[in-house]
Amino acid sequence: MLLDACDGGTQCARETMKSFIKICVAMLALHTSGHVFAGGEGWLTDIDAAKKSASESKKDLLIDFTGSDWCGWCIKLNDEVFKHDAFKAGVKDSFVLVEIDFPRDKGKLPEDARKRNTELGEKYAVQGYPTILLCDAEGKPYASTGYQEGGPEKYVAHLNELRTNKTRRDEAFAKAEKLSGPEKARMLVSALDAMKLDAKVVDNFYGDVAEQIRAADPKDATGFVKKADSGKRLEAFQKSLQEFGAKRDHDGALALVDKTLKEGGFDSEATVQLMMTRSAIFASIGKFDEALKAVDEAKALVSDGPMNPMIDQFRKRLEQGRDEAAKKAPEAGEGKKGE
Repeated sequence: MLLDACDGGTQCARETMKSFIKICVAMLALHTSGHVFAGGEGWLTDIDAAKKSASESKKDLLIDFTGSDWCGWCIKLNDEVFKHDAFKAGVKDSFVLVEIDFPRDKGKLPEDARKRNTELGEKYAVQGYPTILLCDAEGKPYASTGYQEGGPEKYVAHLNELRTNKTRRDEAFAKAEKLSGPEKARMLVSALDAMKLDAKVVDNFYGDVAEQIRAADPKDATGFVKKADSGKRLEAFQKSLQEFGAKRDHDGALALVDKTLKEGGFDSEATVQLMMTRSAIFASIGKFDEALKAVDEAKALVSDGPMNPMIDQFRKRLEQGRDEAAKKAPEAGEGKKGE
């Protein structure tokens, strides 16, 4: 559930709320450095060395943020994709592969490497595992993905499709240089939108572009500033929610969600995220009727929007959880009766 610090809960959250959810995994293969690599040989762990190699070979970076000894979805991704020759052959001319590992066994990485990886996770705003980022040779992300079923060939095709994000980004940046005012701002916004990155990633890597948009569009005709401010509010909300989760304070978490919803000022997608969060908290304390009601309210807000399939999927999970809880209740009662 949302307030549970587990990989399953994280994935559920990301699948149902915008893209909050992704989970991790890893398998082991020996490397001369003594570190174990999920995808086997051919993966670097030094981001600076990887950027240098990418620049010299005119390739992009594929960065895998993984948990090599605990993350189930990362292990699936490795087993089904990364360790296969078809994957390695499919990406060798396009990407320098980088593994940023977050193992639970602290003995798998020296302290300096764990510290460096933590800093990279924060810089790239990683929220779940596996997070796969495609970046240019300078380390600027232009696409994000995670586990995809279908095997190595299909995954390579997926990556190649995502590489077109960089082309659209660069073309829009070039066009924006010839424009001014709101037209320039709109072109720059289109460049950022083409990459579909989290707001925090945009802040960390494209802050200069954001400043250009603000300068070219002081009246915010593009709505970029409003959306950015909304994103920062959501980020602060998520941080506070994690604090309540760490304390297992469900009542406090619900109060935070209700307060944030009441304050308003979000677009429909962000509002649905908040409402789905509310549903997940209710489910985590066994209040499935309230959780289902919250899901239905979220769906009513977006009617036939693109988030509906995710909402429907989450509702089915809630129904399953409710049914399982109902089955366990009589069993618990029988146990007490026989005591």
